Amino acid sequence: MSRVGKKPINISDVTVNIGDNTIKVKGKLGELQMNVHPNVKLQINDKELLVLRENDLKENRALHGLTRALIQNMVSGVISGYSKSLDIVGVGYKAELKGKGILLTVGYSHPIYFEAPDEIKLEVPVPTQIKIFGIDKELVGLVAAKIRSFRSPEPYKGKGIKYSDEVIIRKAGKTAGK
Repeated sequence: MSRVGKKPINISDVTVNIGDNTIKVKGKLGELQMNVHPNVKLQINDKELLVLRENDLKENRALHGLTRALIQNMVSGVISGYSKSLDIVGVGYKAELKGKGILLTVGYSHPIYFEAPDEIKLEVPVPTQIKIFGIDKELVGLVAAKIRSFRSPEPYKGKGIKYSDEVIIRKAGKTAGK
């Protein structure tokens, strides 16, 4: 039995609607919806949601834990939300908020304008830091990865856009020949 899949999900602070192979979770921050595989069944008992599987086939065992984890992420997202923080390292590298998007100056001959999806909120508390907030964990991670991909950190000077908790392992560089 899946250790993750058999844990019940606490749904006391949210509203859950289960339809034909879909689940909708509504909380104080918003509403999320997901399609559920037909081999996985959902059952509500009191203020707990249980994820059940039909049989012990390998595919169903994998879907059991995955579905439970995705639903738990949805419940956590509509209750408290998710956030990621990016740091910009480098001389002259900066970010500024322009409307719904963000304008990045990261060493190219032109600034890069990135417009976030409607579900994502961007903040720039200081010009060298970007905060991303949303209720969908996957979408927050995708937006952070996309912004980071504009100038990934390099290993010699550490310049680029990195996650706040990321550690860049530095390389030594060239040594003098004579």
